[in-house]
Amino acid sequence: MTLDRYLLRQFAPIFIAFAGLSAFLFLLIDLFANLVRYLNNEIPTADIARMSLFYLPQAFAYAQPLSLLFAAAYTLGHLQARNELTSIFAAGIPFRRFCLPLLLFGVIASLFSFLFEDIVVIPTVRIKNELTRLALRQFITPQDSDIVIRSEGGRIIYWVDFYDHVGQTITGLSIVEQDDRGGFVSLIRAPRASWNGKYWELVNPMIWHWDDEFLAAVPLERTDRFTEDPDIFRRSAVRPEELRAGDLNLLADDLRRAGLPFGEAKSRFFRRFSFSSVSFIVMILSISMGGRFRKNTLLLCLLSSIAAAATFYVIEMITMTMARLGYVPPLVGAWFPVAFFVVIGVLLLGMAKT
Repeated sequence: MTLDRYLLRQFAPIFIAFAGLSAFLFLLIDLFANLVRYLNNEIPTADIARMSLFYLPQAFAYAQPLSLLFAAAYTLGHLQARNELTSIFAAGIPFRRFCLPLLLFGVIASLFSFLFEDIVVIPTVRIKNELTRLALRQFITPQDSDIVIRSEGGRIIYWVDFYDHVGQTITGLSIVEQDDRGGFVSLIRAPRASWNGKYWELVNPMIWHWDDEFLAAVPLERTDRFTEDPDIFRRSAVRPEELRAGDLNLLADDLRRAGLPFGEAKSRFFRRFSFSSVSFIVMILSISMGGRFRKNTLLLCLLSSIAAAATFYVIEMITMTMARLGYVPPLVGAWFPVAFFVVIGVLLLGMAKT
């Protein structure tokens, strides 16, 4: 339809320009937040530019919802100021039908946002973080120590003195088996264990168990019983923000099975989907308020966009924190801000002039 193409031609240049400006501002914010540390460590300008380049996809991901909100609101406000919306309404075209291309654009932008973050943003953020750690000499060892893992509903408890993530080996392993009531069944100790791809091979293991009311210790025969995934023991080596959605869900499930706090990982997993839907949500908000401004359109659209974005991120920060602390389920923490703004957007859209 001619009007659909006309609306998108009015909208696209504003979105592209504001997205580029917003991404650049987010890039500057990250740069100035770390600039003192860069200068104190005498990091070359080329290395700083390289780290900023790998942060650019993340900056665009942050800028996309705000840019959609501003561009749609400004486009409709500009049409209203030139009385073009009045002409469209006089022709018998409902406001919701006229704005349908923007809503479809929001749906496509939401799908793009999820794929872009999962395929592009996550790998580049991982590289950027690694470059930053190397430049600032913040070396993180891939080993972990003093780990306690629960498995099989708490019946099996692993004590690990030292775990080597690279070699997938354990030094100083103790395995306690309990019955359904929590009573002691056996204790297995091995100076070393290694992962063979299917199960843990224990080196010189000894097992302690009750024998006629005496605690007896005997060598343990080779067993393939212990099949816990090695990633369970990577308590500090894994960063949730550097994992793709599928891997993040697996990490949350591993932490849950191990008896470790999993609320943060699960909340971040749900947020990958909720945050991508923000592009569609902001379209509803921008359409509902885009035709309300006749004067000072640019300033009012900019202020309303910033206010809406700030309100959303504040609510999301609160609900995500509550989810990580266990006060609300992870699903609620991630999706409540989206549901709240959907309701607000639909109400405002229902009150929009036609």
